Amino acid sequence: MRLFGRPQRPSAHQLRLSARPQRLITRPQRLITRPQRLIASLLLAFIALLPLLLAAPGQVSAHAALKEAYPAAGARLESPPAEAKVSFNEKLEASIGVLEVLDGNSAKVTNNKAVLSEDGLTLTLELPSLKAGAYTVNYKVISEDGHPVNGSHVFVIGEPPPAKDASTYNIHTQLGHEGHSDDALTTATLLLYAVRFLYYVALMLAAGCALWPLLYRSRWEGISQLLRERFAKLPAQALVLVSLLYVFVESTQIMVGQSSEEWLPLFTSTSVGQSYVALLLLAFAGLSLPVGRNSLRAVWGLLLLATETWNGHAAASSPRWATLSLDFVHLVGAALWAGGLMLLIALWYGERKEAGRFAESFSRAAWISIVVLSLSGILLTLLYMTKLEYLLITPWGILLLVKAGLVILVTVIGFLLRRRMKRSGFPSGILLKADGALMALILVIVGVFTYISPLPANEPVSWHKMGSEMHVSLRITPNVPGSNEFITRIWMFKSLGNPESVKLRLVPIDKPEVGAIEIPLEKFQDDEISTFDGYTKTAYRTTGTYLPFAGLWRAEIRVVDEKGVEREVQTSFRNY
Repeated sequence: MRLFGRPQRPSAHQLRLSARPQRLITRPQRLITRPQRLIASLLLAFIALLPLLLAAPGQVSAHAALKEAYPAAGARLESPPAEAKVSFNEKLEASIGVLEVLDGNSAKVTNNKAVLSEDGLTLTLELPSLKAGAYTVNYKVISEDGHPVNGSHVFVIGEPPPAKDASTYNIHTQLGHEGHSDDALTTATLLLYAVRFLYYVALMLAAGCALWPLLYRSRWEGISQLLRERFAKLPAQALVLVSLLYVFVESTQIMVGQSSEEWLPLFTSTSVGQSYVALLLLAFAGLSLPVGRNSLRAVWGLLLLATETWNGHAAASSPRWATLSLDFVHLVGAALWAGGLMLLIALWYGERKEAGRFAESFSRAAWISIVVLSLSGILLTLLYMTKLEYLLITPWGILLLVKAGLVILVTVIGFLLRRRMKRSGFPSGILLKADGALMALILVIVGVFTYISPLPANEPVSWHKMGSEMHVSLRITPNVPGSNEFITRIWMFKSLGNPESVKLRLVPIDKPEVGAIEIPLEKFQDDEISTFDGYTKTAYRTTGTYLPFAGLWRAEIRVVDEKGVEREVQTSFRNY
């Protein structure tokens, strides 16, 4: 062995081993900084305290929850409350909070602001004197921990008026007859509309021809005796014939499916039947009126129009005094225009010179009639319809819009007639014929839309959804703003057991600012046969005023099974 001399060359394995520590030495070292140590310490402390926090939930701030409300949900009060209150189990943010009460049209009953109590737990809203009806208490608050809480519930004062929908104007419903529908366009319905058109033509001409001799009395004697007699007698005679046909067809249609014993009560115990009797008596009385007694004939014409107001939409609407008064004014304006136009056309063909003189008087009266028709028609529409949007979704509203367009055309023709009169002193025959044709079209529309409802029809909700683990059905009858029956049926797969709880909520979709309304369901023994193999059925129902106003609604049904698993289904529906 050589101790001294030339050194041995290292092997390749020795070179690899010597290279490793050199690479570690050249790599920069990672040092833990002070902020990192602080964050790590806090994290470890939180992990250590987490079991204690979970074990003592009473020491952790919970979200605010409604503790008490006045009026309470579902309360029925004999007298209106002076205020509305909602109390919570935790303090509320003083600067943020909404408490409002809505009426049956979903409008706020007051613009007063809710006041927060000194302890920060109760919101109080002072209320005006409220009428009988269904009201919604809606609240939206923020608890001091920043959690939003909102909801709504319904209470009732006295006996709410019945819901105003298509049935309000259905004569069968008013008389207590069920199972009749006026929507089908059958031969009988077309015949009814045709007879109603003839009736309104005869009524407008008879009343208008009775009113114009008094209005045009300064020159009435200048018209030939023959024309005056025809102007008085022919409309009255036509009214008798058409009234007999009208009463026969209408009463027959009303009494379809009714026993013969109910015919007499129809004419003696109902306002509709009594108006038929009054119409026939007045129609026959018109045959005996002297031609020269203009004042008496004018009173007769006004009585005819007053009788008609008691057999239509005005008599079924509220406030009744307003609708009846406006309808009477509307009919008077229409009669003056129709009777005056008939007289003008008759004079234009028979006594052209007198036609020029009468045209000036008729022109002024026609403008007044159009203004009266327009204003009274607008006011009646506002009283008939709960929402103006129904104009576009109901046949009544569409016909009314068409009628309004025809009235605009009548206005244009009236302007052209007046300009022609100023130039030549005589009306234009073409314009007179056009005016008469427009009058006929308007009366056709009147004959139809005075019989159909201005409001859409409500249909009961009957919804069912199938699922692999659960089937659900919901029935709401009759689905009107106000009192309804709610029935929910649940079919659970047998392995899941019976529902532990079932909740139904109604959410107003078109009023997102209003909270959901909870429907208290009660289990009942359902005798309706509806089974599915492998499923068990449970049924729940309640009856009450939980649909306070019309609109688009979403029904949410939440079902919790015996294992605590929650399932939710939804459906939407509308009422008017």
